[in-house]
This record gives sequence, structure tokens and C-alpha cells, in this order.
Amino acid sequence: MNELLQNLRTSRSSERGASAVEYGLLIAGIAALIVLAIFAMGPIVKEVFSDTCDSVVAEAGASMSATCDS
Repeated sequence: MNELLQNLRTSRSSERGASAVEYGLLIAGIAALIVLAIFAMGPIVKEVFSDTCDSVVAEAGASMSATCDS
């Protein structure tokens, strides 16, 4: 009986390391998805900002000497 209780205590504490690894893998997976989304959306966001900058410069006309640097 004592051996069974000892095995239960040992197995319970050894699961803590496994769950920490699982959480680490989960966080790494989420971070990888975020990086992929940023790289996928990068050209689209750059185009939107470029179009906005061009519109502002066109509206400003000759009164401002503004340029859009890329």
C-alpha cells in the first residue's frame, strides 16, 4: 500500500514538467502563427500606407514640399 501511494506521489510531480513543456510548445506555435501572419500581411499593409501617403501629398499640392519615403 505504501508503495502504491509513493508511486502516485511520484507520478503527480513528474507531470508538472510535462505540462510545462506542453505550454512551451503551445506558446511557440502561437508565436510562429503570429510571425507568419505578419509576413503574409506585410505587403498589403505597406501598399495601404503608401496609397495613403500619396493621397496626402497630392492633396497638399505645392503648398507643402512633402514626399513619401519608402
